[in-house]
Amino acid sequence: MMSAHSMRGRGLGAALFALEDALSLCAACEGARRERGGRRDYGGDDRDGRRHRDHRDHRRDDRRRRDDRRERPYSRDRSPERKPDVAPPPLPGGPPARPPDAPLNGTSAVKKEPVALEEMLKKKQEEMQKAARPVFLSKKEREALALKRREEQVQAQRGAMEATLQQQREAFQEQQRRFEEARAAAYGSANAREVALGDDARMKDQVMDQIRKQYLGAERTKRKVVHPAERMKRGQEWDMEDDTLAEANPLIDAPERDVGLLFGRGMRAGIDRSEQRRAGERAQAEVLRKYRSEREMEDLQRLSRRDRIADKEQAIKKGKHWSEKALEEMAERDWRIFMEDFSISYKGKNPARPMRSWDEMSAPAFVRRAIDRLGFAKPSPIQMASIPVGLSMRDVIGIAETGSGKTCAFMVPLLNYIAKLPEMTDEVAVHGPYGLVMAPTRELAQQIEEEGRKLMHYTAYRVTSVVGGQSIDEQATALRRGCEIVIATPGRLLDCLERRYCVLNQCNFIVLDEADRMIDLGFEPQVIGVMDAMPNSTLKPEDEAQAQALAQRDSARGGAPQYRVTFMFSATMRPEVERLARKYLRNPVVVTIASAGQAGENITQVVRMCKHNEKERLLVSALAEVGGGKTIVFVNTQKSCDIVSRIIERNGYPCCVLHGGKAQDQREESLNGFRAGEFTCLVATNVAGRGIDVPDVALVVNYEMPSKIEDYTHRIGRTGRAGKKGTAVTFLTADDAGVFYDLRKFLKSSNANVPAELARHEASRAQPGALEQIR
Repeated sequence: MMSAHSMRGRGLGAALFALEDALSLCAACEGARRERGGRRDYGGDDRDGRRHRDHRDHRRDDRRRRDDRRERPYSRDRSPERKPDVAPPPLPGGPPARPPDAPLNGTSAVKKEPVALEEMLKKKQEEMQKAARPVFLSKKEREALALKRREEQVQAQRGAMEATLQQQREAFQEQQRRFEEARAAAYGSANAREVALGDDARMKDQVMDQIRKQYLGAERTKRKVVHPAERMKRGQEWDMEDDTLAEANPLIDAPERDVGLLFGRGMRAGIDRSEQRRAGERAQAEVLRKYRSEREMEDLQRLSRRDRIADKEQAIKKGKHWSEKALEEMAERDWRIFMEDFSISYKGKNPARPMRSWDEMSAPAFVRRAIDRLGFAKPSPIQMASIPVGLSMRDVIGIAETGSGKTCAFMVPLLNYIAKLPEMTDEVAVHGPYGLVMAPTRELAQQIEEEGRKLMHYTAYRVTSVVGGQSIDEQATALRRGCEIVIATPGRLLDCLERRYCVLNQCNFIVLDEADRMIDLGFEPQVIGVMDAMPNSTLKPEDEAQAQALAQRDSARGGAPQYRVTFMFSATMRPEVERLARKYLRNPVVVTIASAGQAGENITQVVRMCKHNEKERLLVSALAEVGGGKTIVFVNTQKSCDIVSRIIERNGYPCCVLHGGKAQDQREESLNGFRAGEFTCLVATNVAGRGIDVPDVALVVNYEMPSKIEDYTHRIGRTGRAGKKGTAVTFLTADDAGVFYDLRKFLKSSNANVPAELARHEASRAQPGALEQIR
């Protein structure tokens, strides 16, 4: 018979085997559940089975957590280190002992490898080095970060302020609510007291009302009995929206008035007939007086108009010329004849009338005295047309032939503008000059400076030239001392502006002389840079009516204008010049003398077709015909200057040379000697082709034809200036075929003689490149 101990051992072993089987079954179920996507199937609504399975799941999770703690590597936490579980020895007669590394549920477990300490230290060091390494940011990134921080600060301040205001608002509302409740509880109605007292008080009042009704009884409200007639009457009443005044009669509803008696006052019905008669006579006399005064004014105006028309007709019948008439007698026909006589034309709205003489010019007295001192008997056409427009502070574009007196045309309005400004003191000089004149070349700038000093003879105004080839430090010193007018070339002036030697804060009168020449020399970026350096607030409005109103206001005040005035002079109006004018000029008046790009009527043009070896003989012959008068010989290169100068000197004519290869002082010495008469011949390149004003030049020789017809126009414009006659001789060879077409067209437009060889030449009949395109 089996002992109790053995039976107890067998029972325990069987229980362990059953427990092991149950654990295996749970592991299998768990694997199936994972394959199904983590869904559990509880098998219906069996709560007991579901509770049993949940209990097994909890036990399995506990075992899994214990296994994870065993496999967990060393950590730096402060929890006490736990020893690994030791499997109990196998029971006799029971299942074999489980290995220490085997999982309890019979499934395979993956052992996690601990992270190496060296890798953690290395990673930590790299992060520290990366954090300590300086990060270089660009200026835009720094500005963006600063802006972001500023926005965050502003948002934080705004949020704090709004929170504070909200708290104050809520506190105020709470205070108001408490005040209203207290007031309603003390003085308000029952409903208000109920609201103020709250729910407890309301419940208490309701209980008291019920007790009162129980002991005293409820009040019975009797139903009001309405008579049937009243019900019918109430149904026939009007609505609140009906118009009850539609049938009202104002005569009937009007209040009665007390009518007083009129007899017994010594008059008929209270009316004084004599006073009534006198009032009527006075009214009739007033009407007649007004009528007669209006008729008299109309008669006077009609008579004066008739007299003026008769005087004009009589003057026309007598053949009175416009030069013999006073300014008030000038009619539209006279102005039209005057402008046709001097080939003056205007473009623009409401331009000022041209002046016929210096007496009609409204310039300062010192300007008129200087003009009389210089001996200018009468103004030139460009001066007649542009000076009155400039004195009215309008922008001007002057297009005239070379040597027509454009310098005086813009210097007179400039001096008139400066005369209205305060005196140039040290405090005023720091803001820059009052006026600016830009010229394309140094020679032209110095010539403008010389002419300007003549017109400023009776004033203390200072003028400074800022040109290349001279010391910029000396020019900066002169600018710091202060001056009213600066005459400069675009490149050197822009250099001074960039170095802060000069500012243009108060410069509101700008002159661009020889604007097309500046474009040809590539000074357009420099001109734009100088114009952009001026304040934009001084530009006139785009609206022409508003600009004219501002100009009239300034002229009425008699003070200096507050807006910029720009003069632009050019011999030709090219697209580049027009683009510059559209950008910086506001509603300008375009003054044109003759036709743009034509030679003056005082210049006789002679064109000779020849070979290269015949030019020397033709040059000597042309010099002999002049008889020792001043002559300018133009060539295209510096080397040709030296060759031609030796030819002229060999034939006994004193000669000087002017080109870009010479220093500034040498160029000035040559030009001054030619003006003074020490040299009768000047050999030059295109440097002297424009802006050089030398009086009494009798002959201009184009020893080498330029490649552009514009340069030809400016070269021959050195003669025939200031109303004097001159001759221009040009030598053409087969190498100049590229300009034959333009030259032939220019000669025909100027009414000059076109040689037969030039007219028959194939290149003169088509534009350059047209024949190649046809072929």
